[in-house]
Amino acid sequence: MTAGLLLGRTPKGRLSRYEKALTDRPWHQVRDGVEVKLLSQEGEVYVLAQSRDRIHKERSMRRRQLKRLWKRLQELRGMPLSRDQLLLKLGAAQQQSPSAWRLVHLQVRKGNEPGSSPYAKTGCARFAAGRGVILLRTNLVGRDPAQMWEFYTQLVQVEEAFKTLKGT
Repeated sequence: MTAGLLLGRTPKGRLSRYEKALTDRPWHQVRDGVEVKLLSQEGEVYVLAQSRDRIHKERSMRRRQLKRLWKRLQELRGMPLSRDQLLLKLGAAQQQSPSAWRLVHLQVRKGNEPGSSPYAKTGCARFAAGRGVILLRTNLVGRDPAQMWEFYTQLVQVEEAFKTLKGT
């Protein structure tokens, strides 16, 4: 029995597993603004792809989330809420802006004195730069990196077409 063609995205957690091995590998430009690194492992090739456009998109998305979260935190600061009400509203804010939430560190105070803030901002983590990377896995060993990227973009287009067809 022969194995079929394998080409697809890997879970984000897998990137951290291979990140160190990929760090020393050279980048191959596959088209303007897109570079890849290759790592062969046990009959498969991992393709780390980095897109300049994706980097900008991810940064923009995080910036919007962070602005929305800051605005909401300022609104909550001025509201007369019990501790339980505040915790519920903070939970809703976290759910609305999960990426930005990971960057903010808050400490909810136990007692509220009149005129004081119900929480203290204990810091803001460094705003992570947009990575704009994906990790692909394939059994197309020995192929040109540009060809593997082309196969992946075609796969994404086919999946999008199926998604559109199912929606109509």
